[in-house]
Amino acid sequence: MAAGSIVRFDEVRGYGFIAPEGGGEDVFVHANDLMADKSLFKVGARVEFDISEGDRGLKASTVRLVRQSAPPARRGDLSDADELCDVLSAGEFTQDVTEVLLRVPSLTGEQILQLRRHLLELARDRGWVDS
Repeated sequence: MAAGSIVRFDEVRGYGFIAPEGGGEDVFVHANDLMADKSLFKVGARVEFDISEGDRGLKASTVRLVRQSAPPARRGDLSDADELCDVLSAGEFTQDVTEVLLRVPSLTGEQILQLRRHLLELARDRGWVDS
């Protein structure tokens, strides 16, 4: 199985190209060969795939997203200044949360309202927002 990154993907047309990790010619990929929802295959996404020679060049199949682990957090010395942070108002927090939730196209309006309510409750319990 080869690895690479998405360099172009057109959701409307249903195809794009992958730059192989080892270099060389970009590999054609069709939406039918994606193993997850095509909306997840954004430019820069790391993928694993099988390669075959097609009529017009290299073609990818069985394309899977590679989960990238976050780099470990750097531990530093805490100072008095580090302990201070901005506390949002409930309105500011709710607005920020709403903007993030709207990026999830499968959420309904009712689900967004329920999530906002529960997240605001959590934020109040933790002292992340003004009460």
